[in-house]
Amino acid sequence: MSVAESHFDQPRVDPAPAIAELEALLGERLSTAAAVREQHGKDVSYHEGMPPDAVAFAETTDEVAEIVRICARHKTPVVPFGTGTSLEGHIAALRGGICIDVSRMTAILEVNQEDLDCRVQAGVTRKTLNEYLRDTGLFFPIDPGADASLGGMAATRASGTNAVRYGTMRENVLGLTVVTADGRIVRTGGRARKSSAGYDLTRLFVGSEGTLGVITEVQLRLYGVPEATSAAICHFADLEGAVNTAIATIQTGVPVARIELLDEVQVKACNAYSKLSYPEKPTLFFEFHGTKAGVAEQAETVGALAEEFGGSGFQWATRQEERTALWQARHDAYWAAKALKPGSEGWATDVCVPISRLAECILETKRDIQESGILAPIVGHVGDGNFHLVYLLDPGDAAQHKAAEEVNDRMIARALKMGGTCTGEHGIGYGKMHFLQAEHGEAVALMRQVKLALDPDNIMNPGKVVRV
Repeated sequence: MSVAESHFDQPRVDPAPAIAELEALLGERLSTAAAVREQHGKDVSYHEGMPPDAVAFAETTDEVAEIVRICARHKTPVVPFGTGTSLEGHIAALRGGICIDVSRMTAILEVNQEDLDCRVQAGVTRKTLNEYLRDTGLFFPIDPGADASLGGMAATRASGTNAVRYGTMRENVLGLTVVTADGRIVRTGGRARKSSAGYDLTRLFVGSEGTLGVITEVQLRLYGVPEATSAAICHFADLEGAVNTAIATIQTGVPVARIELLDEVQVKACNAYSKLSYPEKPTLFFEFHGTKAGVAEQAETVGALAEEFGGSGFQWATRQEERTALWQARHDAYWAAKALKPGSEGWATDVCVPISRLAECILETKRDIQESGILAPIVGHVGDGNFHLVYLLDPGDAAQHKAAEEVNDRMIARALKMGGTCTGEHGIGYGKMHFLQAEHGEAVALMRQVKLALDPDNIMNPGKVVRV
């Protein structure tokens, strides 16, 4: 039995009846080709993938609803798919079934400039939306690195480098259109900035990872493009100085847009991969948004804090091209890390802790990595207490994989003991299901009740988030 299959003890349903009906509905937009199925059963994570029995390429909400109704009649599993950039095995079809690919649902349905909001189909990616908004003076700030679909970002409660200032998808989704497990089309939330009417169903579906319904449209907050933007990097003699600078920046109340940490191992990887020449030391990347005077003041304050903690060599990037290159290097950190050890498997994981415990958590984790002998660069959205590792493992080396699991277990236990979470933004999928009980206790039973109330036949992305 595979690792993925071991997460599920229910028998697989014969997909043939559902596939026959879907072929009549979709024609060539239903694929059973092995290559297409394999592509839709594996995300970019370390976790084992499993292909669906067929892939349905939907183009409208009504079509998604009809696909789900067919699957519901035959109790056939449904797995939503956006761009496949998730990191905890979210799209593995653990019981087979039908993958609903929304990547053709790419319409930007409305942009309300005066109200700073928009509505898009779930397959629109964040880069596509920002390109569309370029001449409006508005932008959408949530930036997880990958050019993920906005439906997928809502489903996984994504965040990323800008979260310290603009929040996560939880704060920036105003409403959703969702197809439920019985094929109903439900619209949640709205365009008003606040409401006290009824249960907050929008927040229920944001972060549900496809286990409660298929998100087909998203209403989003937008923001004005800041008058001035500047970015900088600063190097530190040790990791503690870098982390303490980030903590002090937040505690001082500087409205910094991004603070990203790279340890010396990750800097070495980025230098090689992105053709840079930074000193191989712990490094912070900053970005400041605001008026010209405000940005200058923020930068001056942060510069003084960095100097206090041993920072040096501030390098500024004010032109758009320079800033883009700097942040592209940061977004390429995962691929840079993998290139550091050619042929390795990259296991990306994350935790998040209260900002006051961040230095302690990172430093203890760093010592644990060094003692284990595993190569694992550290990067982090340290402005909100979130950091990531990529364990670089030799395929087939059971002892090394076991050592990485032990380091990972200790890191998560450490984060939970500090009042943190087993994942700040990657989500649970099936990769972190076994940590959910330790984090939430009896609340997991309540999550299971919600799941069964909305999806009694357990067809919506089964085997993820909570066991049924």
